[in-house]
Amino acid sequence: MDKISYSNFIKEFTPASITEHFVGDFTNGINVCEEICDRWAEDPERVALRYELIDGNSGEMTFHELLQRSAQFANFLNAQGIGKGDRVSTLLSRTPELMIVILGTLRAGAVYQPMFTAFGSGAIEYRVQKADTKLIVTNPDQWHKLADVNGLPKTLLVADEGHPQADEAEALFWPTLKSQSDQFDPVRIGPEDPFLQMFTSGTTGRSKGVTVPTKALSAFYVYMRYAIGLRESDNFWNVADPGWAYGLYYAVVGPLLLGSTTHFNEAGFTAENTFEFLRRYKITNLAAAPTAYRMLKAHDKLLADYPEIDLRVANSAGEPLNPEIVNWVKRAFDCRVCDQYGQTETGMTSANFHELEHPMRDGSMGYPLPGHRLVVLDPNLNEMEAGETGELAIDMDNSPLFFFQGYTWGEKSPFQGRYYLTGDVVISNGDGSHSYTGRDDDIITSAGYRIGPADVENTLLEHEAVVESAVIGKPDPERGSIVKAYVVTHPQFDADESLAQAMQQHVRNRLSTHAFPREIEFVTDLPKTSSGKIQRFLLRKQAAGEAPSQ
Repeated sequence: MDKISYSNFIKEFTPASITEHFVGDFTNGINVCEEICDRWAEDPERVALRYELIDGNSGEMTFHELLQRSAQFANFLNAQGIGKGDRVSTLLSRTPELMIVILGTLRAGAVYQPMFTAFGSGAIEYRVQKADTKLIVTNPDQWHKLADVNGLPKTLLVADEGHPQADEAEALFWPTLKSQSDQFDPVRIGPEDPFLQMFTSGTTGRSKGVTVPTKALSAFYVYMRYAIGLRESDNFWNVADPGWAYGLYYAVVGPLLLGSTTHFNEAGFTAENTFEFLRRYKITNLAAAPTAYRMLKAHDKLLADYPEIDLRVANSAGEPLNPEIVNWVKRAFDCRVCDQYGQTETGMTSANFHELEHPMRDGSMGYPLPGHRLVVLDPNLNEMEAGETGELAIDMDNSPLFFFQGYTWGEKSPFQGRYYLTGDVVISNGDGSHSYTGRDDDIITSAGYRIGPADVENTLLEHEAVVESAVIGKPDPERGSIVKAYVVTHPQFDADESLAQAMQQHVRNRLSTHAFPREIEFVTDLPKTSSGKIQRFLLRKQAAGEAPSQ
């Protein structure tokens, strides 16, 4: 398939060229379930979801079946007085019931609110109270958490009628669903009306609310079609959990918007399970976080047992992708992995594109998603030149596909004039692309140098002994801060002073003499959010406690 030049595509791009693919329109109202399900249901054989459950059972659901099931769920919501603007949540793993709830909620014009299954009762309580959630759907594995949730909304339990907890729930999912009609006219809503209620991952401070309006579908379409490079012939698997933004936006809404089959694997992530899933379902298009690729690389020897894996393309998001992983994916799967960037607030806004032709630069987060203008700002909000480092921002006046409306409950304002400030620090490469260096509060200043932790981490990852690393600034009376690295090593290496010195020399040689970690601490794991992002603020706090008083 011939690729389109990125620069030519940008010149000719208009939002109307995307919305013409929708069956509804933003003038008279749109229904997200209709866009991502109903329009594809005329073909009774077209598969929307293939799934494999943790007990080994597997199956698939067509768009036609999901149309009927979502109508039944929407009728149930309607009977409960739940409709447009109301929040409906799940505490479910990647199962068919999760998909039905999402689609049924959207069919009713209500707002779907994801909940990650690793949440405790406090995190659940905060979210349902904040969003005034009307219903939560869960299963027996998660049921016990709800006992300690104050202000618990109505509940629906995915369990058999004979299950011990069946009597505790207000209603059971499947008996309730089957008692409803499978006819329900989609409720249309406006372009600024929300269809998703997200919460940020809470890497720093309390989670903030993010509502996603229906007009975001245009940006989702562009990302899936041109960055992910999703084709009708693909078997697509996004490893990310739909309890978080990347999994919900681009493992559920995005692929279904293009009429493609998406895949759910309920089992926890392991290298062996992942290799087997790629083989069994003939996955051709993969999306995952760098952590997943690092884990697969660490178990590279297992690949010999799966010669049938035939990936066409791969995608990565969540953290910067280092060249070592890019090269390994090429060697292991004979395909290219593209690094892509986004946030819960904005969706994906920068990418290396599979379906658009452009120069590829090592360590780059790519080029602006069509419909977005990205700039680098100095502290005075002046746009910076090529080669300069500053905060990545979105020029909202020149970004017709930008959809973030501000935090749901006004928790803070990330807007300065015409700019949305991402809080991420990048380098402008001068060709329209940018390279990530760290969060604004992650940047290390040492002896007058500003050091991005991602650069040091990526260099450490090139060392054969390193599985993962996290780099922070540790207070130092002489230099202001020194670079400290927390490193997880492969078990066959002795985590001793000799290895630490070898890693330091490696960073000196590969990166620079001023950015090498003056301290390396070997650890068995790194603190992460439940979405897999490293919590460097916890490591900074720990290091600050170790630092000598100044």
